[in-house]
Amino acid sequence: MTMRKIFIAVAAVLALALAAGGAAFAQSAEQKALIDRAKAEGTVGEQADGFLGFRIASSDVTLNAAVRVTNDGRRAAYARAAADVGIGVDVAAARAFETIIQPRISTGQWWRNAEGQWVRR
Repeated sequence: MTMRKIFIAVAAVLALALAAGGAAFAQSAEQKALIDRAKAEGTVGEQADGFLGFRIASSDVTLNAAVRVTNDGRRAAYARAAADVGIGVDVAAARAFETIIQPRISTGQWWRNAEGQWVRR
């Protein structure tokens, strides 16, 4: 399987999901706003595995639920993309991070690299 085919499959699935403003992830506008705020504050960040993670633990049940809903939606999208090209979900998720998610991380926000270190853009 070529990297180009993997990229195209993952990009297609995620582009549709992200273009819908998270609707494809069953994420509400309120949940998206909550996550965006948590990212700006440095509580939540993107991870090299393609999922959101908590840089700082949160006891906010609404934020925890929003992250869970988003990650569940991403997991389903990665699984669809992986099945389309015959790769593992973890490979599809990592490629999505590298090609789609990481370039969208705003200046000042945090992300966790493959070594597990939180890095600020």
